[in-house]
Amino acid sequence: QILKSNPKKIILLDISEFNLFKIFEEIKILIDKNKYKCSVFPYLGDIKDTNHMARIFNEHNIDTIYHAAAYKHVPLVQEKHNISKSAQNNFIGTFNFANQAVKAKIPSFVLISTDKAVRPTNVMGASKRMAEIAVQALNASTDSSKLSMVRFGNVINSSGSVIPLFLDQIARGGPVTLTHRDVMRYFMTIPEASNLVLQAGEISKGGEVFILDMGEQMKIFDVAKRLIHLSGRSIADKSGSEGIEIVEVGLREGEKMYEELLISNNEEKTTNPKIYKSNEEFIGIDELKLIIDECNHLIESDNFIQLTNIMSKYVEGFK
Repeated sequence: QILKSNPKKIILLDISEFNLFKIFEEIKILIDKNKYKCSVFPYLGDIKDTNHMARIFNEHNIDTIYHAAAYKHVPLVQEKHNISKSAQNNFIGTFNFANQAVKAKIPSFVLISTDKAVRPTNVMGASKRMAEIAVQALNASTDSSKLSMVRFGNVINSSGSVIPLFLDQIARGGPVTLTHRDVMRYFMTIPEASNLVLQAGEISKGGEVFILDMGEQMKIFDVAKRLIHLSGRSIADKSGSEGIEIVEVGLREGEKMYEELLISNNEEKTTNPKIYKSNEEFIGIDELKLIIDECNHLIESDNFIQLTNIMSKYVEGFK
């Protein structure tokens, strides 16, 4: 979608060599097919490596950054031995990355956030809300960059989406496993989410928490049933009978029955009817830096209990 606007260059940054290779190859094909005049620079890198990020920012005259890097699989992040690294990546990494963008006076920085950041019941959501707070604080500290964030729910077929898992289970003959038949989630397609993220970045004046209108939440159970039927299979009414069985395995630690998009219940309309903005409280940059210093020490010693205590202090609803 960015290519369609004929940018002079696109810089791809990924810690995963495989994912970077994959998207680079896809983009080269699109450029050749459509005769785009766009240079593409694939960088292997880690947002936590501030020196490397600074070199990239100084080497290129960047207009806009879209920052989507996060550990986001709730059960993995919830494992106590992964909490420190997840907070380091999602919270500290986002601050360091956005801070380098501010130092380089990059005009626009957009954080891709999640509905799980709203009154989170898990570490993943709490670490993403801390990332939002960091971006809000940085935006308030600068006049040269506009930093904003876009918060939305599940994107169909994206990394971490339940739908590829269901399709794989159906292809294997089942069973399709879900945590609870009444769990509800928002869903949106990749093209629609991408388009709205780009538009949100364009209308940003800095500091906004943008919220995408994702329609009504859907029951995961109904999604599973629909996918089974679309695959030409029937649903087994009991174990061992003909068709694909749907099995409930129980809610995972930190998992909600439904998600929310607003913390303050105070959204405002924008010029796009599919995009709202929420004015939510955050902290000043000086206090944020003290929190980050403390968190860095706790991460070094893997004191995940105290780390989650800090997040519970600053993230509304997180216990």
